[in-house]
Amino acid sequence: MSRQGSCHCGAVRIEVPRAPEWVGSCNCSLCSKTGWLVAYYPDDEVRVEGETVAYVWGDRMIGIHHCPTCGVGTHWKTLGEDFGNARKEAVPNSSFSRMGVHARVLEGFDATGGQCTFEEEPVEVRLMDNRD
Repeated sequence: MSRQGSCHCGAVRIEVPRAPEWVGSCNCSLCSKTGWLVAYYPDDEVRVEGETVAYVWGDRMIGIHHCPTCGVGTHWKTLGEDFGNARKEAVPNSSFSRMGVHARVLEGFDATGGQCTFEEEPVEVRLMDNRD
């Protein structure tokens, strides 16, 4: 069953194929400041509607998209690079291109109270050590 989400103002809508099985908590300088918790999906299974603006920095491998109206980050997409072993470690037995969806924008996701849940079911949080 697909799940929906949006930025704060609703101009950007996201549809993912299922609830996140786990989310990545990245400690890079950007994610630390913005509070991103990322759910990963095959890029051909995620639908994004509405205009976004990509912020590209660091190793310039991904574009981090946000709504130009309210500024809420919604997802990231690769800039054409294959993540090779990094992808396979993050998503075992995978052979797909992936994208990251900011889990906090998904309806039913909650990160209050020291643990993450989706529709009141616990969601595993995995530390992604990307400190700059």
